[in-house]
Amino acid sequence: MNASVTSLPTVDAIRRVPKVLLHDHLDGGLRPATVVELADEVGYDALPTTNADKLATWFRGGAHSGSLVRYLETFSHTVGVMQTADALARVARECAEDLAADGIVYAEVRFAPELHVQRGLALDAVIEAVIDGFRAGSSGTGLKIRALLTAMRHAARSLEIAEAAVRWRERGVVGFDIAGAEAGYPPTRHLDAFQFMQRANGHYTIHAGEAFGLPSIWEALQWCNADRLGHGVRVTDDIAIDTDANVTLGQLANYVRDVRVPLEMCPTSNVDTGVCASIAEHPIGLLRRLHFRVTVNTDNRLMSGVTLSSEFAALVEAFGYGWSDIRWLTVNAMKSAFIPFDQRLALINDVIKPGFEVLCHDE
Repeated sequence: MNASVTSLPTVDAIRRVPKVLLHDHLDGGLRPATVVELADEVGYDALPTTNADKLATWFRGGAHSGSLVRYLETFSHTVGVMQTADALARVARECAEDLAADGIVYAEVRFAPELHVQRGLALDAVIEAVIDGFRAGSSGTGLKIRALLTAMRHAARSLEIAEAAVRWRERGVVGFDIAGAEAGYPPTRHLDAFQFMQRANGHYTIHAGEAFGLPSIWEALQWCNADRLGHGVRVTDDIAIDTDANVTLGQLANYVRDVRVPLEMCPTSNVDTGVCASIAEHPIGLLRRLHFRVTVNTDNRLMSGVTLSSEFAALVEAFGYGWSDIRWLTVNAMKSAFIPFDQRLALINDVIKPGFEVLCHDE
């Protein structure tokens, strides 16, 4: 149900309600000042500028290029300063602090351990540092934060990372992921890793249907059995709308909706990488109307200059969403989290629904 024009949620009001974040990259969410300070500490001299404000602008400029490849290049600098245990712990701590300050009550933040071993850290040392940082940053807040371990799809360490995800799953890691440029690197290249996760009763999400189309989604689901899809926006390639606005779903789109595959949608990021021209043209509007299992996410807060609250506010502006829409999207995300069912249900019933109750009744 959409709110009236006079009662549209503001970004400040949205910040105060309980929210859930499923798709956020640790190396895409650093504070600009932290990038500058860590570069000085570790002797990283490749930053385009050491002025924190100018650096923030530079990151956003790279992200807004309309190219996923160019967008991914900005990560060389954040990853470059995240090569020591202390740096990783600090970045993770600040990530948790920033998410808690944005009113997020549950978050799954992903990172690729294999990207942080350039100075000799072992994979387990990388993971331990990040988990320690998450614990420190969320202590005393209302945030429950967990990690997803990501393997790079152009590399050959996915099975090793999947094994680490299982090894650490009782200590703060809740799942596995693959990321990186989709074209030329289909998810089936990592089938052994996904099958390992299945045999270990583990959870995993796959970046699919962002820069590449339906074949990527089909492989992720029907060959690799993904629990969730990272982005998944190109599922609309299998949805036809005629001149009378009648909607017809193809077999794959029907499947995605019927079995309630969660779609980790990141609207601003998709505009940045050229998936769509504006938030108003983002597929989330159509997919929400058709009752797909849509969730709202930040992807890379530094590169896109966003928070989860600002993402919701952008949807309010583009589609007129009210509090009941924001609650629906939030509950979708909590239902789709990788923590046990009883913990998900407790957060929905004891935290999220009470946090929205008065607002939704007012609509």
